[in-house]
Amino acid sequence: MRIIIIFLLLLTSCNAFAKTQLDWHVIKSNANHLPINKDSLYFLTNDALFISSTDFAKLNKLDLATNEISTVLNFKPIDGNRAQAITVQHNNKTVVLGGLVNGVKSTRVNVLEWHDESQSIVSKQLANLPRSFSKISAQVFGQNVYITGFDKQWYFFKIALNNDQQQWTPLNAALFTDLNIINSELVVQNDGNENRIYAVSQQSAEQSSNSNSKLLLHEFDEAANSWLTVTSNNPTELVDIDKLVFASPLGQSHIMVVTQGGKTLSYNTITKAWSNYNKSDYRFHKITQVQQHSYAVVIELNTNNTVLIKGEISNTARDFGWQNMLVLVIYLLSVVMVGLYFMFKNKNTNDYFRGGQSIPWWAAACSIYATMLSSLTYIALPAIVYQTNWVLLIGIWMIIAVAPIAVYVAIPFFRQLDATSAYEFLSKRFNMPVRLFASGLFTLFHIGRMGIVMALTALALSAVTPLSASDSVLIMGVLCLLYCTLGGVEAVIWTDTIQTVVLLIGAVVCFAVIIAGLDDGFNSFIQIGFADDKFTIVNNDFSLESITSLSIWVIVLGGIGQNLSSYTADQAVVQRYMVTKDPASAVKSIWANAILAAPGALLFFCIGTGLYAFYQLNPEKLDPTIQIDQIFPTFISNELPMGLAGLIIAGIFAAAQSTVSTSMNSIATTVLTDFVRPFNLAKSEKSYMSLARILTFISGVLGTLVGLIFIDPEIRSLMEAYFKVIGMFMGALGGIFILGALTKRANSVGAIVGIISGVSLMISAWKYGWANGYLYGTIGILTCLIVGYLVSLLFPAHNKDLSKLTLYTMNQ
Repeated sequence: MRIIIIFLLLLTSCNAFAKTQLDWHVIKSNANHLPINKDSLYFLTNDALFISSTDFAKLNKLDLATNEISTVLNFKPIDGNRAQAITVQHNNKTVVLGGLVNGVKSTRVNVLEWHDESQSIVSKQLANLPRSFSKISAQVFGQNVYITGFDKQWYFFKIALNNDQQQWTPLNAALFTDLNIINSELVVQNDGNENRIYAVSQQSAEQSSNSNSKLLLHEFDEAANSWLTVTSNNPTELVDIDKLVFASPLGQSHIMVVTQGGKTLSYNTITKAWSNYNKSDYRFHKITQVQQHSYAVVIELNTNNTVLIKGEISNTARDFGWQNMLVLVIYLLSVVMVGLYFMFKNKNTNDYFRGGQSIPWWAAACSIYATMLSSLTYIALPAIVYQTNWVLLIGIWMIIAVAPIAVYVAIPFFRQLDATSAYEFLSKRFNMPVRLFASGLFTLFHIGRMGIVMALTALALSAVTPLSASDSVLIMGVLCLLYCTLGGVEAVIWTDTIQTVVLLIGAVVCFAVIIAGLDDGFNSFIQIGFADDKFTIVNNDFSLESITSLSIWVIVLGGIGQNLSSYTADQAVVQRYMVTKDPASAVKSIWANAILAAPGALLFFCIGTGLYAFYQLNPEKLDPTIQIDQIFPTFISNELPMGLAGLIIAGIFAAAQSTVSTSMNSIATTVLTDFVRPFNLAKSEKSYMSLARILTFISGVLGTLVGLIFIDPEIRSLMEAYFKVIGMFMGALGGIFILGALTKRANSVGAIVGIISGVSLMISAWKYGWANGYLYGTIGILTCLIVGYLVSLLFPAHNKDLSKLTLYTMNQ
């Protein structure tokens, strides 16, 4: 007993909680010998730093990987090589504005682009600055360059980046004059909803109420051509500020600010809280940034030398720890063992794809819930709620509205067909080409879904474990290939059940820890949530433009469309209708899933808002360089006790495996049943069984490859990407099933035209942005249904026997 107690104490031991800081280091090797001074022009590409020579006739190229000078280029002031010039990065281009030529202020503007092939820089000139500014800041937003400049008074202008002939357009600069601003820096950052232009400004000490110079923050409303004050939840960090030198976006939601004296702060545009980092021992003059790394020209206070230094955000978060890693490994190996156990129970394809129709209703319910839960809900939903509010809750709750349709229509309909693949219905109702087209669409959807789920989980795990995102995707793919290929749907369902229990208990524990970390517990959660409108559920926008937003009608219709598609046309769900011993058990599983989904969704929304409150009150604990989708796993790893954190991280990993394995099994089912069996491509049941495992393996490999593609730091929310993927593919599929079941007049020509029209319309919505991604599924259903029926009327009715193939004839 004593040994067990000691082990539990070790397992639940905690290290110091996380805190973020910015560390500056002098760049070593021959970079020390670069002839730089505080007036040097320098700018970054993704892999190189360019620094002007002291006579501004050449550029030195410093390789960021090796810190070696690899190239010296002839580059003159007319091309952009000017003292004290301002630079701003945009994709692979650099905009150089103003500067000095032989001591005289220049108004020249150049756009530079580095070409690796020719090892040269191409310089293109934009329209000259409208004035000779003594102070200037610039940012690229959309396709425009925005500048603030001081020449006896403050000005604010913009110009199109890709238009050589256009002139600078004056904008409202009253903010800078009215508040007696002495320095200002423009920054583009996302506020949780959209990208915005911010102005970080230093107010003169004479205007400050306490005689200290302080920082102000404003955002620009271009539609109204006005500046709006941005509030701060801890403004005490902003007083007694020396000269503002630099401000830039940091990560997906922070603004980094550096003063000449080395004070560094960051502002979280979502929680509206400032973090105060450690102060450096340098006097800063110019800073440039690429990705998460900053490079600065500084003067060392002890030597008075001008040097080049590199700044990196670091976090004192604890290591993942052997306790967490032990729990993670044991959990994942246990899941694989489940697959090995069921491998010996599968005697034929009915066992492999339908579990011998012996699965208990409550296990089927947990499997449906786990399939819908996955890491998308567990990781991405709290992340999207953290940065927005509760407007998606009603859409998720639409499962309650769709459940009766599944219970009273879908289950009886598919059970009386006794189909292994949902798409068998389409060949009976229409013809084989319709079936194959729909089955192909389903396969593409689930390969994309596997990729999104793997990428999301991999990004989360890479933030809290020693594994890279690519490593996590590959490990997940290999484990899924093992237990799903071997064990079939029964292995999938029983691991789903275990993971549902682990993840829901873990979520409750996480929320309790979040509340315990707030100053006033649950009261702080409520107060902050209401004060910052985090509990907003309804967006009452019914304007014509509301189709592109998450307005209430988009949420309701979109939620109905997504759930209707899933519960009528998704093989992963329809397959669960067939695994229980009778229709009554299948009905119980759907009701149980609906009852579980409603409070489960509410729990994850509470977690998202809780994370917002927690990091508003504890801003230094949040690493600004992580992606927003990584915020919940980071919290779990840093704030939960050792061992327990490992168990929940393992649960997230396993939840992703659950979804991926479900997709693998469903793809194999549809491909074998729809593309192989109808054409008698195998000679025996044993051959079909072997082919089923081969198809499962292939689908897993494809999903893993797509997962590697989706690991992209530029993707702000994989949940939003998922809404678009499910809408583009499943919406039209749902429409084709509804068309076939609701009408007797629909024929194969109408079905093909309808489904192609639905997919085409969704692709146009995605490309041109005329509809919100949450609405894609509903638009796909309606387009396929309406177009399919109208086209069917143009062709003669077919003479097929429709017994059991429509809702009107299902009992014949």
